[in-house]
Amino acid sequence: MSQVDTLDTERLAAYLEANVAGFKGPITADKFEGGQSNPTFHIKAASGEYVLRRQPPGKLLKSAHAVDREFRVMNALQNTDVPVPRMYHLCEDRDVVGSMFYIMEFCQGRIFWDAAIPEVDNAQRTAMYEEMNRVLAALHGVDLEAVGLTDYGKPGSYFERQLGRWSKQYRASEINHIQAMEDLMEWLEKNKPADDGQVSLVHGDYRLDNMMWHPTEPRVIAVLDWELSTLGHPLADLAYQCMQLRMPPEGGNLSGLQGKDREALGIPTEQEYVKAYCERRGIDHIDHWEFYLAFSFFRLAAIAQGVAKRAQEGNASSKKAGWAAQVVEPLASMAMQIVREGA
Repeated sequence: MSQVDTLDTERLAAYLEANVAGFKGPITADKFEGGQSNPTFHIKAASGEYVLRRQPPGKLLKSAHAVDREFRVMNALQNTDVPVPRMYHLCEDRDVVGSMFYIMEFCQGRIFWDAAIPEVDNAQRTAMYEEMNRVLAALHGVDLEAVGLTDYGKPGSYFERQLGRWSKQYRASEINHIQAMEDLMEWLEKNKPADDGQVSLVHGDYRLDNMMWHPTEPRVIAVLDWELSTLGHPLADLAYQCMQLRMPPEGGNLSGLQGKDREALGIPTEQEYVKAYCERRGIDHIDHWEFYLAFSFFRLAAIAQGVAKRAQEGNASSKKAGWAAQVVEPLASMAMQIVREGA
């Protein structure tokens, strides 16, 4: 097994006993399947069950795999309307398991991977989309000062900074020339809307399978995978989720609703979903929707390119990382289609 898949359980147990209140070994550690970025393990100990999330070993792109930021943001959200697991400990000593990691509560619930949620009936599906909408609006309504996150990112000029950041990340992990990506980067640069002053906490990867659902109810008990969170523009999260729902059902790791009869499934249209979000947040109208959607496709394509590069170098967390190289061009092409035809 590779270093990505295993942990030194004896050393880890001794460390956790010394640093986490009430923790008792011995332990077992099993890696969760899925997820491309930060390897995540189910820890079973004499004192109970936990989740450990670590940076992958090896050379990392600057600012990628920020498990310390994930720990900080989930810790800050403990007493808000945004459901998150309880945080126990952040270990910045890379010698314990070979990279930085944190320990959190193990939440017993359900994760759904298919955006059509075939496991439930229509009434539940409708309620689940309503719940995702509620949680997203709650996230964007978090009082940053009250939870101590005013310095969690730079306020303002979010899209300008993100375009710069992901263009650099894309160039750093580029394997082949992709014309659609070149066209998309050029269009985004030319069509950036003026900064409208909106700043909120943004998740950065807000989607169905980054949520733990209650075992029987259509209720989110934990929003997970905060690696890409920062202070930013709230519509970036909304457009990102809508972008994913536009993708094909068999979109590699990202299942969409393209070609699905939403009405027959009890799932709102994009227009209905956006309208419900706007009502929750008191927004009258969204301008530049094509830009927000196109930007979401671009950022996901840049992330996928990074995964493809890590796979090429043997550092990707999941054995399924090969999917990433195949999706960069189609994502950029879909964005350019939105740009040409309108959202």
